Amino acid sequence: MQPQTFIFFGQVGSGKGTQVKLLQDFLKARDDKDCAYIGTGEIFRKIIEAPDGNLDAHKVKEMLNAGQLIPDEMTNKLVADAMEKQISSERHVIFDGYPRTVVQAEFFEEKVKFYQREDIKIIYIELTEEEAMKRNLLRGRHDDTREGLAKRFNEYKDKVLPAMNYFKEKENYTIFTINGEQTIENVHKDIVKALGF
Repeated sequence: MQPQTFIFFGQVGSGKGTQVKLLQDFLKARDDKDCAYIGTGEIFRKIIEAPDGNLDAHKVKEMLNAGQLIPDEMTNKLVADAMEKQISSERHVIFDGYPRTVVQAEFFEEKVKFYQREDIKIIYIELTEEEAMKRNLLRGRHDDTREGLAKRFNEYKDKVLPAMNYFKEKENYTIFTINGEQTIENVHKDIVKALGF
């Protein structure tokens, strides 16, 4: 089977990270192909945890610590570096948390063309705001307040959904909308079924 390219979209609380992991395990078991994972959360976390690196790393650290969004240009550069290291003609690749803005979506489109990746599958785990609010408050993380979450939901509606919708009418892109308000197992089953595996 040809290596595939997937993008996961889903707001905070949708269980996106868990589903990414389940799909990776599923693909590995099925075609014994490695699956590259390019997630901005992980990229940023590595930068934060690394001993003081270059100027870029220092800037990213400062911005993340201040709770600011990393500018598109910098995010694109970091993702491009990760793609260069991880994408090969032998591996599936999963993008998680990227692209998050229309500017990033345009950049992404150019990059996957460069890597001759066609047939991009977008997995959108849909969740109502009430359910997302409930789940996040149950997790009990100190930074998960109603106000903070409402702000993140708005940012998701204003920036991330338009980034996903950018691909709607594009050739080579298919969006699969999955009901995220089910058990983890059923969400995974629906994803596998939607992808036709």
